[in-house]
Amino acid sequence: MKNLPKTRNIGISAHIDSGKTTLTERILFYCDMIHKIEDVRGGGDGAKMDHMELEKEKGITITSAATTVTWEGYDKEGITCAEGDQKSIKINIIDTPGHVDFTVEVERSLRVLDGAVLVLCSVSGVQAQSITVDRQMKRYNVPRLAFLNKMDRMGAGADKGANELREKLNHNAVLMQIAIGAEENFNGVVDLITREAIYSDGDNGEIIRREECPAELKELMEEKRAIMLDEVAAFDDAVMEKYLEGEEPTEEEIHRCVRNGVNSLELTPVYMGSAFKNKGVQTLLNAVARYLPSPISCAKPQAIREEKDGVEKITLEPDFAKPLVCMAFKITDEQFGQLTYTRVYQGTLRKGESIYNCRTKKKVRLGRMVRMNSNDRENIDEAGAGDIVAMVGVDCASGDTFVDDSDMTNVSLESMHIAIPVIELSIKAKDKDQQAKMSKGLARFRKEDPTFHVFTDEESGETRIAGMGELHLEIYVERLKREYKADVEVGAPQVNYRETIRTEANFDYTHKKQTGGSGQFGQVVGVIRPLSDERKERDDTNFSFKNNIKGGSIPSEFIGACEKGFEDVMDKGPLAAFPLINVEVDLNDGKYHDVDSSDLAFRIASRQAMRQGISRADAVILEPYMQVQVETPDEFQGFVIGDLSSRRGLIQGSETNSGGETIINAQVPLSEMFGYSTDLRSGSAGKASYSMEFSEYKECPASVQATVIKERAEKLASDD
Repeated sequence: MKNLPKTRNIGISAHIDSGKTTLTERILFYCDMIHKIEDVRGGGDGAKMDHMELEKEKGITITSAATTVTWEGYDKEGITCAEGDQKSIKINIIDTPGHVDFTVEVERSLRVLDGAVLVLCSVSGVQAQSITVDRQMKRYNVPRLAFLNKMDRMGAGADKGANELREKLNHNAVLMQIAIGAEENFNGVVDLITREAIYSDGDNGEIIRREECPAELKELMEEKRAIMLDEVAAFDDAVMEKYLEGEEPTEEEIHRCVRNGVNSLELTPVYMGSAFKNKGVQTLLNAVARYLPSPISCAKPQAIREEKDGVEKITLEPDFAKPLVCMAFKITDEQFGQLTYTRVYQGTLRKGESIYNCRTKKKVRLGRMVRMNSNDRENIDEAGAGDIVAMVGVDCASGDTFVDDSDMTNVSLESMHIAIPVIELSIKAKDKDQQAKMSKGLARFRKEDPTFHVFTDEESGETRIAGMGELHLEIYVERLKREYKADVEVGAPQVNYRETIRTEANFDYTHKKQTGGSGQFGQVVGVIRPLSDERKERDDTNFSFKNNIKGGSIPSEFIGACEKGFEDVMDKGPLAAFPLINVEVDLNDGKYHDVDSSDLAFRIASRQAMRQGISRADAVILEPYMQVQVETPDEFQGFVIGDLSSRRGLIQGSETNSGGETIINAQVPLSEMFGYSTDLRSGSAGKASYSMEFSEYKECPASVQATVIKERAEKLASDD
């Protein structure tokens, strides 16, 4: 327990190309984990945290990478930066991808972290993926700091970033520093708490020099400091009272206020710098040490314990002596067996001991355990509550809960949100030998990535893969070719349509079958309706079943079969056999027979009742809409808006960033976005760029729905 207050589990998340991996590379250097800084793109060995060849080639992060560093809180000249008991902090860091196609990597990382750094480009501000990442942080109640990166770029501005955090993300964002110099003359920062100017000297910014605030910035510094104090003093009553009486709070009191605000999720301190130019990273590390919570001070995680009379929530304590509870949040298959990234929430995980998988109900022996530093690893014998490590050779799935106590075998940690795949394509091997390689690779990828789906089309017998976007599937196909030497061919990408219902409808179905001897009998009566938006958001589900049976008209032992029967029909909708989503079923009444009723009878009755209800509930086809953000020089604004409109896009607005470029936001059907990157490049002389992410499923226009149904019918007929 003694080291837990000095442990931080943090993630670094941001929009594409905001500088997350570059920032992590500097953190590793300043914490003496590496001795040479490498660039994300270009020569050398590449960034430490981007260890896959594909990551180095494309200059993007594909998989989240974990590392553990120790921040001593001082610079090379020995001037203490993080005072008091905050020296020598152990920080477990997860560097996450920015591309929305790999959003599950962010999702599962945030699920197990206690704090995060939201990195923004100080030129572009809050971008499309920044909004998604922020939504994920809020889903798991993760306290965060903001870091405005690339302050040395033309058009950079700290006020813009802070304002957009307030306006677009509804953060109570407060600048904790002001910049010394602007754009290419950015030279350092002034700390608004200490009033000191902080410069980064040395070849790699490793020497911190603190001086008095430059005279020309003193007025601005005092103005911004007053704004900062007005905001942060509200998080401590004693400090607020002192401040209102005109008394200056001490530095430690201000730190306490900021820490309270961050941990209550009601304050986002904003720092700034240039990771590429080695400026501002150490002050951010000090803020991580001071303000982000430790496993002891963070909100206590909860687990679900299944009992005979229902489920109860239990609070887990970061105590080494209590029974073990840990969660496998990411898995990768390697040459010497499966590597399972694990967060220990309670108790101690020890090498050589047996642990129990609460999902499979099996015991496994933990033969080896390592601490990760990107792709390198260090063997360890044990890990305590609050730690993030990797187990080697333990066969399990992402999201599994492990315990070591026989009284805890019915405990499970809440799993993470998994997005619906929106795009799929067919994949075919050249021959049987290649088929075996392909199957092995696909099985591994499906196990590692919950958003990557592999299935066999029942009608055609072809293998299909589904994922979050074209890049997502492209990367996996490329990995099949490189890592498994599988010679494969892929078909054209296809949109994953869905079906749902628009109105409420009643159902009343009786299944009766008599064939001599005991027969089959079951009646179900109820209502089917669209799932409410509030319910979808709160429960993160596509199917909801509610049992309203009273008085035993259907015995309780058959209720589970009824629910399974209703859910069976969700696989194929009535219009074009696409999966159904957002359906709620109320089972209100029914009848049974003492002899002829069975699980099978009620399951069949529920299937037919569901089909009956759907046929009356005005079914409709839904298509995935993408949130698209295009950044373009002003002269191409008309072309971009016109092109998006021609793709059935809904233009949501445009704005001009500090670099003089126009940012256009729109929602566009995924089916209209294939080949968009080529069209955008040719129409803007290669000067425009875009990003997109899944937004929501929306109803197809009647003409589009008719086309989709016709094409689907032709495909199913040809497959027969």
